[in-house]
Amino acid sequence: MDIQRDLIALALYFIVLIVLLVRFKQKKFSNFLLWSIIFLVLYFCTLEIQNKTFYILIPLFFFLLFCYFYFKEKCRLRNGWLFNLALISFMGYVALVSATDGSLIGAGILGILAVLFLVTILFGLYAAIIFLIGNSFIVLRHESRRLPNLLTLILGLAIIALIVLQVIGPKILPSWSVILLSIPTTIALYFFIVFWNFLSISLLYQLNQPKLNQDYVIVLGAGLIGGERVTPLLAKRIDRAIQFYRKQSEETLSPPQLLMSGGQGPDEKIPEAQAMREYALEQGIPAEDILMEAQSTNTLENMRFSKEIMEREKPSGYRAIFTSNNYHIFRAGMYAEDVGLKIDGIGSKTARYYLPNAFLREFIAVALMNKRIHLVVCALIALGFAALAVINYFFVG
Repeated sequence: MDIQRDLIALALYFIVLIVLLVRFKQKKFSNFLLWSIIFLVLYFCTLEIQNKTFYILIPLFFFLLFCYFYFKEKCRLRNGWLFNLALISFMGYVALVSATDGSLIGAGILGILAVLFLVTILFGLYAAIIFLIGNSFIVLRHESRRLPNLLTLILGLAIIALIVLQVIGPKILPSWSVILLSIPTTIALYFFIVFWNFLSISLLYQLNQPKLNQDYVIVLGAGLIGGERVTPLLAKRIDRAIQFYRKQSEETLSPPQLLMSGGQGPDEKIPEAQAMREYALEQGIPAEDILMEAQSTNTLENMRFSKEIMEREKPSGYRAIFTSNNYHIFRAGMYAEDVGLKIDGIGSKTARYYLPNAFLREFIAVALMNKRIHLVVCALIALGFAALAVINYFFVG
């Protein structure tokens, strides 16, 4: 173990980190994250050169594969699998280096991960139940009692039911049928892994920073208050677009046009796009910089009809982005790619108490887009354990 080498490396890391945090106060987390990644890559590459090995090429390969597919099509779930595969292979590499080279930094990383893993195992499930049910009461205090706002409560109660089933089931069921109790547990584990993948790529997608050279900013519609006024949620989407509009205008003197996208629902007096336009006008946006798309009834149509307007306005080509709430932009991006729009999304902030419920809702929507695959996997899990139960009944029990 070369302690002197690692202490010098750590000192350099913290010196540069402090300088970055002091110099760039507005982007503390992104600077911390970027510098930490650069530091670890340089550190482990130095070890590879010293030891004349090439093990780091394995996680690097998966990371480059992730980058290739991500920048080719950002809103694809496969990118989450590739990112997590790169992360897992990197952790394996760190474990190898810590064992063979005695890396103090590698051992420190593994120690932190081990503590987090231990805490998760000991308290994670019960902490999740407390958090989900507690969060549901906060949501219900601020929002309506509609099913989409009850998702955290339903999930918390489902976890409790699963625990009770696993504890009581073996005591009251025949031994051969206890195997069947593994079906809901395994299916729950499967969907947890799928959710983790979705959450990973959704959070990565939040890091989008589009260039200030856009021709259009599409603002995705939502419901209206009283059928004619924008809701606070929709106002945040428009505010995010206006923020980008003003920033580009200040830096390039060439503002983009805001394309308000939203049709008229059966309970609405005017199209959402019209209400959004009126709100933008009240915020000081010139009328000539606002376009409307007022036929769409869902996000897919938002993207399709907005594309038709942009192609009609600029047939020679255009650059565009879209805005929505931060939890929604990944799924919206999936719809954009489905209609052939190569655009990135930027998200408006959502109340923190609502984020768990919102991401669960988005996950369910994305899972339903791939329901055939999930149904096949669940069926195979059920059939596999059912077959084991039958074997146990006839040949073991």
